Amino acid sequence: MGRIERADGIGKIGNPVCGDVMHVYIKVKSGKISDIKFETFGCAAAIATSSMITELARGKKIEDALKVSRNDISSELGGLPPIKEHCSNLAADALAEAIYDYLVKQKLKVPDALKQRHEGIQNTRHGPHAHNHEE
Repeated sequence: MGRIERADGIGKIGNPVCGDVMHVYIKVKSGKISDIKFETFGCAAAIATSSMITELARGKKIEDALKVSRNDISSELGGLPPIKEHCSNLAADALAEAIYDYLVKQKLKVPDALKQRHEGIQNTRHGPHAHNHEE
């Protein structure tokens, strides 16, 4: 939990409907996530899924970390109530956004699937309560 100063990648996700906001910070060494932390403002499920994403992604190669799904997060937590499943989506998306940010900053190739995911995330953020990725 907390912020990584001079993070290699930062993913910022917000859900204007429920008010949850997640920031995921990553450090990358030799193509692996060497450190990952989060700051989450929201319900207990949002905090739990943020914490779990850090456990699931730490030490993984970038391409393997991108495979961590909302189902992996929910399963590792022993399941989430249906009304809270969106929190696992937010956590997985925050990690994907941190990896996207890292790859762009390093001028590395962004996989097509990650580009599409990023664009989908950005499209859902437009509106009066959207969070700016460049904050």
